[in-house]
Amino acid sequence: MNQYETNAMTEQFQNNGYEIVDFNSVADMYVINTCTVTNMSDRKSRQMLRKAKERNKDAIVVAVRMLCAGF
Repeated sequence: MNQYETNAMTEQFQNNGYEIVDFNSVADMYVINTCTVTNMSDRKSRQMLRKAKERNKDAIVVAVRMLCAGF
């Protein structure tokens, strides 16, 4: 479900004129789609948010938490 939602968000951004780049690229905005259900996944999400901010301190960094299947 997370991949489906990520693809849907990607499509919406593209339809609105945004260029999608690889996470390892420097970007103006980073959107982290997370559905954390364990301590490990929480930690990985926080790491991704920190990495995004380290790549571009002026970037907008957004954490999106979709409803997790079964939760």
